[in-house]
Amino acid sequence: MDSVLVDRRCFLRVTGLAGGGMLLGRYVSPVAEVFGQPGAEAAFVPWAFIRITADGSVTILAKNPEGGQGVKTMLPMIVAEELDVDWHDVQIEQADLDESQFGRQRAGGSSATPINWDPLRQVGAAARKMLIAAAAQTWGVAPDTCETSVGRVLHRPSGRSLGYGELAATASTLTPPALDTVPLKAPADYKLVGHPTPGVDNVAIVVGEPLFGIDVNVPGLLHAVFEKCPVFGGTPLSANLDTIMTMPGVRHAFIVESDEEMSSTPARGKLSGLAPGVAIVADTWWQAETARKSLEVEWDEGPFAAQSSEDIANRAEELSKQPPAFTVRNDGDVEAVLPGTATVVEAAYSYPFIAHASLEPQNCTAHYKADGSIEIWTPSQTPQLGRAVVSSVLDIPEDKITVHLMRMGGGFGRRLVNDYTVEAAWISKVVAGPVKLLWSREDDTRHDFYRPGGFQYLTGGVDADGKLVAWRNHFVSFGEGEEFSLRADLPREEFPANFVPNYAVHATLIPLGAPTGSLRAPRSNAIAWVIQSFIDELAHAAGADPIQFKLDLLGDPRMVTNSDGRDVYDAGRMRGVVELAVEKSGWRSRRLPDGTGLGLAFQFDHRGYVAEVAEVSVSAAKRVKVNKVWAAIDVGRQIINPSGANAQVEGAIIDGLSELMAQEITFERGRTVQSNFHEFPMVRLAQAPPEIEAHFRITDNPPTGLGEPTLPPILPAVCNAIFASTGTRVRSLPLVNHGFRWA
Repeated sequence: MDSVLVDRRCFLRVTGLAGGGMLLGRYVSPVAEVFGQPGAEAAFVPWAFIRITADGSVTILAKNPEGGQGVKTMLPMIVAEELDVDWHDVQIEQADLDESQFGRQRAGGSSATPINWDPLRQVGAAARKMLIAAAAQTWGVAPDTCETSVGRVLHRPSGRSLGYGELAATASTLTPPALDTVPLKAPADYKLVGHPTPGVDNVAIVVGEPLFGIDVNVPGLLHAVFEKCPVFGGTPLSANLDTIMTMPGVRHAFIVESDEEMSSTPARGKLSGLAPGVAIVADTWWQAETARKSLEVEWDEGPFAAQSSEDIANRAEELSKQPPAFTVRNDGDVEAVLPGTATVVEAAYSYPFIAHASLEPQNCTAHYKADGSIEIWTPSQTPQLGRAVVSSVLDIPEDKITVHLMRMGGGFGRRLVNDYTVEAAWISKVVAGPVKLLWSREDDTRHDFYRPGGFQYLTGGVDADGKLVAWRNHFVSFGEGEEFSLRADLPREEFPANFVPNYAVHATLIPLGAPTGSLRAPRSNAIAWVIQSFIDELAHAAGADPIQFKLDLLGDPRMVTNSDGRDVYDAGRMRGVVELAVEKSGWRSRRLPDGTGLGLAFQFDHRGYVAEVAEVSVSAAKRVKVNKVWAAIDVGRQIINPSGANAQVEGAIIDGLSELMAQEITFERGRTVQSNFHEFPMVRLAQAPPEIEAHFRITDNPPTGLGEPTLPPILPAVCNAIFASTGTRVRSLPLVNHGFRWA
């Protein structure tokens, strides 16, 4: 066997035995990262573990947090495929946080597949190779005369076989192979990968087993609520704590002082820190929440107490008429070319702030112990960052913080921020015992890190040949100076950059009190709606076929590079999904009744190329029905779990429809107006499209994720279909503000 040198400590980690079994970890030298950002190299780090006991049972640890994206099933499937075991005989366990063993344990950016596909295949293949070597050693035969089949090693020349459990103890004593040398299965030989596989937690969820953060229960548990200033950045000056302490079940009530670093930069969506507020701790959550209704707090509301959505919109309109503050990108000479074009279109688009609205409100359980350690149960997308901020704010060494990864009842980017984790940890330290902090739905809605709104003032020019040759955008967004609030920017390479010869994006920023952050398909979830709607608008204004206009804009298949030489957009892959969506929807031959139209949009997001066609009917009373959606998706050469993949496509499209129709966060006197689902509604079952078809275009590219790429195109696809059916062009969201409702 090929081998790689590992030190004694690493070797013991890899080959730790329990009951004559085998524990295998994959050691690599990956990049230590702050979510998505490369940093310094880390020493040997395992990405995944396989546990094989003497009785032959196989357990695969699911290393990443699970929030509905399917990784607790999909990542172990990769290992199990190469290990060559029967999936029905495998147990899946959620790993605790330990990035020194498992590598990056985070959920976001549709990154689980691209990061783990090759390493986890190598984990399974390395284990299989070690088991083969153990069998060959036992029989005194050459390893290349042995093979595996569903949990057994076979020696066909002699007809002998041994189960993995019988070989685990011997295999654990062998030196692990160099993982980049282990042979991997050909896709034609896959028995599990590529086949629909139910989620490993499906039954437990249906019968209500405790899996989620909200379900945690430990001995002696107290329950907490945390009241924060209704104005972002505000701080408590005093509170009627003596009165609160007299209420039934209340054990503690105290003011939590401001963490200076957190409260000093609310507009930038800081991902860590402790916000100031008032904590109430009681025997039950209901007692704590009831006591909160009697809480009286004097607040210092801070500098943003007068900010309102109306003022922001008025200010954006004023700024749009003034020279931009700075330039994001400027290709060619837009100002010289625009006056000479045959068709010029000007349009102002705007979109609102949006909350994440995960069905499970933010929560965390923490137990601060007498020895100065703390144990945390958290439904976090970034548990490592949560541990780091707890360490910093509470002054506890990270090696004294144990973090258990709980299943999330939705995340969508909200749980990238660990404010609820550090709040629970702080409260637990004050009361010196186990505490579960649970936010109310109103807390969750009014203290979010919102998807930022924005205003785009666009001008486009189409020449006499029907070619889009000039594009100008004055982007009025949020931030200070030239520094955008988190996720409020428009990337320099965003389409149609590099596709329009004269292309300029200028920006002006408005200071903002509300914190912002990542929402599923950040930036793209709003920008795609603007750009794909305006491109459709330009096509119709120029009298062009909208499909051909968009294909002409993409041009010939080619890899588009940015000015710094980086590959940023594969026009061929995008053309492929556009053409596939058009084909599957029967766009060119489909006969539609009056009041029904088709709309198409496409977007490159989180490594995925997606085009979607929506068939939409609109009644005279503006009742909207999305009859069907066709999604064409290129996320590389392998769909690991088709069942999970289809669920991600369907869920993202329905999520996007919620954003499109009625979701909006507004501010008055520095406060969030909306409080619960009656003011921030989701699409209901009867309003969802009766049919969503997902068509995967398999290309020879590395497999990538699906949690985000299929959301952005649905918003412009539906709006373009509304225009096709009614002649009404929607330039601001949500649709309810224009009188539209679901049918």
